[in-house]
Amino acid sequence: MFQNPTDEQIKELLKDARTIAVVGLSDKPERDSHMVAKYLQEQGYKIIPVNPKYNSILGEKAYNKVSEIPEPVDIVNVFRRSIDTPPVVEDAVTKNPRAIWLQLGIKNDDAARIAQNNSITMIMDRCIKIEHARLLGNQ
Repeated sequence: MFQNPTDEQIKELLKDARTIAVVGLSDKPERDSHMVAKYLQEQGYKIIPVNPKYNSILGEKAYNKVSEIPEPVDIVNVFRRSIDTPPVVEDAVTKNPRAIWLQLGIKNDDAARIAQNNSITMIMDRCIKIEHARLLGNQ
C-alpha cells in the first residue's frame, strides 16, 4: 500500500532541492501548472519546463521529455492526468531525481511502483506549492 513521505521528509526534500522539472507546464498564467511553477521560481528554485508544445516558459528553455534535460534534476513535478503518468515516470527515472511528485488529484499505483523500484521517492496527490508554503513558508 502506497504512502507519501512524512511532513519532515517532504520538508527536507524541499529544503535541499534546487532544480525542479515541471512536466506539463503551460505558458498560460491562469493554469495551475504555471502558477505553481512561477511560485517555485519566486522561492529560488530553478524551474525546467517539460512540454513539447513550447520552446520556453517562464524564461527557461523547455524540453520535450525529462530525459532530454542536460543537467541534474532534484524533483520532477508532474501535471498530467493520472492515466498518463507511468510513461512520464519511466522517462523521469533515467535522470535519477531525488523525488517524483504527482500534483493534487494525480495518483497512479503503476507510476509509484516504477519510482519505488528505482529507489526514487514518490509523492502523489499533493500540491508542491501548498506543501512548500505549509512546511517552509516565511523561513
